[in-house]
Amino acid sequence: MEKLQLKTERLVIRNLKSSDVEDFHFYRSNSEVTKYQSFDVMTFEQAENFIESQKDRMFGKPGEWVQYAIENIDTKKLIGDCAIKLDEHDNRIAEIGITLSHTEQKKGFAKETMNAILKFLFSLEDFHRVVEIVDAENESSIKLLENCGFKREGHFIENIFFKGKWGSEFQYAMLRRDWEQILEK
Repeated sequence: MEKLQLKTERLVIRNLKSSDVEDFHFYRSNSEVTKYQSFDVMTFEQAENFIESQKDRMFGKPGEWVQYAIENIDTKKLIGDCAIKLDEHDNRIAEIGITLSHTEQKKGFAKETMNAILKFLFSLEDFHRVVEIVDAENESSIKLLENCGFKREGHFIENIFFKGKWGSEFQYAMLRRDWEQILEK
């Protein structure tokens, strides 16, 4: 297991740290940001506790979500977070998630983050597949996944009772060979 740090042109993806709490709370307390997320708006105390529970986690433990900071290199500010969970039964498969601040959306940061995570995961020996479950109404996330080369594999109709109502989800995935084809283009 290891601490993860990925760099892109504009971002650093790293472990969360205590000093991230104000920026983290800023967007995690916004109902538009949490609308399609499995979590709801957070209080400042919840944000502190969440960061405390995540900041020392290491990548590589099957079945455990690890949340990472997305930091803007220029401003040194936290603009979002992302998570990776290796499959509990097969660590050649992972699920990922990305949350961006409402003030940083539609600037290409989600795609930059997604591509950095994909590059990292598919660089692992024998790594095979990335899965993403997305709310069927979350048009921005669906567009991101499709733009990054994910393929829709399933549509689950009212499969989850979510924030007071039944919701439907899509399952997307990318295989190593899909990633390699993207790199060849």
